[in-house]
Amino acid sequence: MKRIVIGFSVLAAAALSNLPAAGEESAGTGRVVPAMHCADLPGLHIPGLAMTIAKATAVPESPPDTVQYMPPFPMKVRVAIPPYCRAEGDFEERVGVGSVHYAIGFAVALPDRWNGRFLFQGGGGFNGSVLPPLGTAAAGDTPALARGFAVVSTDSGHKGAVFDPAFFKDQEAALNFANASVGKVTTVAKAIVASYYGRPATHSYFAGCSTGGREGMEASERLPEEFDGIVVGDPAMDVGFSSIGLVWFNHAMTETAPTDSSGTPHPDKVFSPRDRKLVVDSIMKACDALDGLRDGMIFNTGQCHFDPTVLQCTGTKTESCLSAAQVNALKTAFAGPKDSHGRQVYPGFPWDSDIAAEGVRPGILASGGTSPVGPQYHKTIDVDGAVERVEKDGVQQLTDTVNWTNLNSFFARGGKILYFHGTSDPWFSALATLGYYQRMAKDTGGMDRVRAQSARFFFVPGMEHCRGGPAALDRFDLLGAVVNWVERGKAPDYVIATGPAFPGRSRPLCAWPQHARYKGHGNSEDATSFACTE
Repeated sequence: MKRIVIGFSVLAAAALSNLPAAGEESAGTGRVVPAMHCADLPGLHIPGLAMTIAKATAVPESPPDTVQYMPPFPMKVRVAIPPYCRAEGDFEERVGVGSVHYAIGFAVALPDRWNGRFLFQGGGGFNGSVLPPLGTAAAGDTPALARGFAVVSTDSGHKGAVFDPAFFKDQEAALNFANASVGKVTTVAKAIVASYYGRPATHSYFAGCSTGGREGMEASERLPEEFDGIVVGDPAMDVGFSSIGLVWFNHAMTETAPTDSSGTPHPDKVFSPRDRKLVVDSIMKACDALDGLRDGMIFNTGQCHFDPTVLQCTGTKTESCLSAAQVNALKTAFAGPKDSHGRQVYPGFPWDSDIAAEGVRPGILASGGTSPVGPQYHKTIDVDGAVERVEKDGVQQLTDTVNWTNLNSFFARGGKILYFHGTSDPWFSALATLGYYQRMAKDTGGMDRVRAQSARFFFVPGMEHCRGGPAALDRFDLLGAVVNWVERGKAPDYVIATGPAFPGRSRPLCAWPQHARYKGHGNSEDATSFACTE
């Protein structure tokens, strides 16, 4: 393998002077073609930092429905992926704590017909692997690579399973995961892009969900000069406090949960399948029509004030009502945790259509508030103690992005952010992301100014964590929307959402505080029959 030198000052004039001749514009397409051969990338040399490109592979065009989105999701990309060069490598190789080998791994997809744009693809979980650089987050049916973006993905500096926390023992690996790798990989990837095409990207974007959403927030907060537009989805922005929220929910269920022969409680069995259906049906009865149409979806999230007390049995528990203990568990769990002073520590979870969904990622009511990385039940909870531990946790302070709300430098450059969050997310409350958006706007010029010029937020009704949900329309193009805002000055009042849950149905996802409301006439399955209203 050949060594490559890349400096973190690349894209400055001195570094650009070493680039190959400018790439030619593709005839009749407005696309840029490479200035060098894919096979020559392992020999690329740019002054600065030692790094290795292990291989560069010319990937032929992939027909529709042949490329998988992101593991473990079985979905296939519905459009063709044009031919591209995939460069894989790493940098900052070293041996860390416990003689573990570390490096920041990456993959860059360089399309044969480039649209001049660069996209950083956010990660997921604890990262630990380099996912295919496609750019699928909030891109509807057409990933960024299929549109002609150059796309980079990274493992953020360590190897391991998606929820394996072992790397936190190593200081530098923890720092890279927390925030440092985003800036490092951005610089390296932009240098490779500029070298390959003979010119730098005209615009740079970031799109991610979950950990990728947190990384997008990191980019806006700590790298205000690097990106022009950012899409942030279901961000894992304050995992310490969201964990308290899940423990609170789980404890409320555990207190009344049935136990097995060994005495182990099962918070996921507080409600039978029929009970869960009763709860969801009652939520829909109370909130579905608030948007002007009963269609199995709740668009007016802000006005959905469901009270479980209406389901309490007046006598013996039956299939058509809930016990007092069940009602109390619901009210307590969904209210969210408070400390001994009555301070809300983490927002409650919204009442929504898919909270009882079953499957790989069950809804929060179906799972009983079980975390993918924590114990299955919590018999006790000490909110004050939990808050104190989070506030003293150094890694937690590094990874949390919820407290930095001043984005005036990013916005002054013309940067734009689109936030979105599924209202049936069982791990992170959509209300927490909305709360950050409101605080950020207040601290960065006021909501009216921020919403008009710089950032907008979208609820996604029924959507689970980042995608999916039996009553969700989870295909929508916020990537295209942020590009239009950055490059054409067109702020998105809404984007159109579709999905396999409701074949043939479309709805507008309206920028908060507006929501989609049926006009009272027209095809109720068509987005054009809805208007955005407060």
